Amino acid sequence: MMTLSSPGIGLAAAPAAAAPTFPHRKLIRAWLVPIATRNTAYALWLTAIDLALYALTMGTAIFASNALVQVLAALACGFVIGRLFVLGHDACHQSFTPHRRLNRWLGRLVFLPSLTPYSLWEIGHNVVHHGYTNLKGFDFVWEPLSLEEYQALPAGRQLLERIYRSGWAPWLYYLVEVWWTRMFFPSRRAMPTRRNVFLWDCALVSVAAVVWIGALVAAAAATGQSVWWLLTVGFVVPFVFWNGMIGFVVYAHHTHTDIAWYDEKSAWSAAHPFVSTTVHLTFRSFMGAALHHIMVHTAHHVDMSVPLYRLKAAQALLEERLPGCIVVQPFSWAWYADTARRCKLYDFKLRRWTDFAGRPTSEPRTV
Repeated sequence: MMTLSSPGIGLAAAPAAAAPTFPHRKLIRAWLVPIATRNTAYALWLTAIDLALYALTMGTAIFASNALVQVLAALACGFVIGRLFVLGHDACHQSFTPHRRLNRWLGRLVFLPSLTPYSLWEIGHNVVHHGYTNLKGFDFVWEPLSLEEYQALPAGRQLLERIYRSGWAPWLYYLVEVWWTRMFFPSRRAMPTRRNVFLWDCALVSVAAVVWIGALVAAAAATGQSVWWLLTVGFVVPFVFWNGMIGFVVYAHHTHTDIAWYDEKSAWSAAHPFVSTTVHLTFRSFMGAALHHIMVHTAHHVDMSVPLYRLKAAQALLEERLPGCIVVQPFSWAWYADTARRCKLYDFKLRRWTDFAGRPTSEPRTV
């Protein structure tokens, strides 16, 4: 187990399943009912702010006269795309406003800058990820390989896995393994279920991409800038930054030396996965609020109906009533680097992380 003396590591919590009288999920969710109230006016205000920030940062990336300012604005725009995505994530959970139809349309609107098809994200995230968090064969995001699975891969795919897990490439992982493979006109292998709404949502983000790129080409002609330069700062940089941001976020949510993965549904179910498989990543700066509190993640998995603007209160209540059952990790780059170094492959029998040679990098878990 990690200790307080471990480099870059904060206080590690024992797994929820260790508590023999762990409350039923229905009771825990009942605790949150008074908190999980949704406010339409506030949700619309948050949407308006982030859309304005998107217009400001994108406009600066296009029209600023200094190349460095354009690049910085492009990076900021990628961050704002991430903020808009978090709003869409809440809307997709029907937790943003009390109105289901409004949530669906707001979700589609704020998902457009990230080119995320609403209905496909809804299935992959709400049904698969939340329904089977950290259960191998079901939850596919950052699903670790066993040593045997890794060794059976061709050399090129082994190299790609090493790149993904290096700590430097969350952008590549999300771009290839999630967005391209499962979100943008996915194959039958990636998405066996076929629905008309999937096609329409993919078409919608395709139109958005064409309009986005076309507007950049027109802006280049109007301002006398290089088309390739404007496509770089106006499209490539924001989109790659956004992919890196979401790739990091979902990695940090469920990858930790005190977080287990399971390959047996019975063991997974007994471990209270709605609590034990998530990390609450804390910040000493404004970053938690800047990310719309998406890293306050345990409360979100306990009850998806808690809106992002109530998550801090819900998380505080859970940590008060479930002491020692929630992994709370203060963020530092040292912690992230240590986690990326340790969490390469997973030994599902002993439930511990290993490196690519199969050497253990965390203590075995009994639950």
